[in-house]
Amino acid sequence: MSAILVFLLLGILSSITAAESIGVCYGVLGDSLPSKQEVVDLYESNGIGKMRIYFPEADTLEALKGSGIELIMDVARESLQSLTDQNAAMDWVNTNVVPYAQEVNIKYISVGNEIRADYNEAQYILPAMTNIHNAISSVNLQGQIKVSTAIDSTLISNSYPPNDGVFNSESYIKPIVEFLKNTGAPLLANIYPYFAYIGDKENIPLEYALFTQQGENSVGYQNLFDAMLDSVYAALEKAGAGDVEIVVSESGWPSAGGDGASAENAATYYANLIAHAKSGSGTPKRPGGSIETYLFAMFDESNKQGEESEKHFGLFTPDKSPKYQLSFN
Repeated sequence: MSAILVFLLLGILSSITAAESIGVCYGVLGDSLPSKQEVVDLYESNGIGKMRIYFPEADTLEALKGSGIELIMDVARESLQSLTDQNAAMDWVNTNVVPYAQEVNIKYISVGNEIRADYNEAQYILPAMTNIHNAISSVNLQGQIKVSTAIDSTLISNSYPPNDGVFNSESYIKPIVEFLKNTGAPLLANIYPYFAYIGDKENIPLEYALFTQQGENSVGYQNLFDAMLDSVYAALEKAGAGDVEIVVSESGWPSAGGDGASAENAATYYANLIAHAKSGSGTPKRPGGSIETYLFAMFDESNKQGEESEKHFGLFTPDKSPKYQLSFN
């Protein structure tokens, strides 16, 4: 076998591995968490090929060097306003991207996480995205790193049936998705069947949310995850951006702290989501292909604000023991 053929086969195998890889979000709002290097080692030992971090942190980026782990790196919320200045965006990229880009597999920059149209920060999202993209392009990394933002389901109205999904804040979101279309970047979307389920238990069966329902419902869906994801695709189509892909940048189920929150339900959800995302079946609206998905989250975050359930989404305990028996890849 020629050296060229071996090289090509290795490249194909590498791309298959990357396509099937499941990501896990790395939140740090917990007590007694392992060191950054231990966390990266934990990702590697479990075959977790993708990570999301919620702000650039030098120790984490140093630990990721040479790992090959694909990275979503968020812009910290408090930095959004400053990045409406092009020079500040260039400084941000020179500090947080350029020193690591050759050894860390930075794939996406998320400019904002779940910033809704009525938030003060909403006015900064598109200018900051544009400036970060320009800065990335100025150092010739636009082919490696795409700039996006992560939305939640509150931006979608008429989500059932999924084909009726539409953005409810078009003046805010349409210029953003136009930017994504023009730059070839995906939309990042946080998809949580858990929150949809607890918000409407009368109409949403638990089995439908946990991927355990037998057979399709009246509109052709067997699970809530696909229905929620396809409602975002429908909204993109209505906004003239039907060719923009979606990366599921968060999805999870809590093990305690709320209705339907139990270790059994969480284990069922995560195992079934991993299998579904990797299966190649896609969704009814986008059949075929794996669904690039990031599970939330690596550890329970005992210091997180909000509902008690927010503290119990972890897949591992601080001593690195798995809470569930999951096969990531």
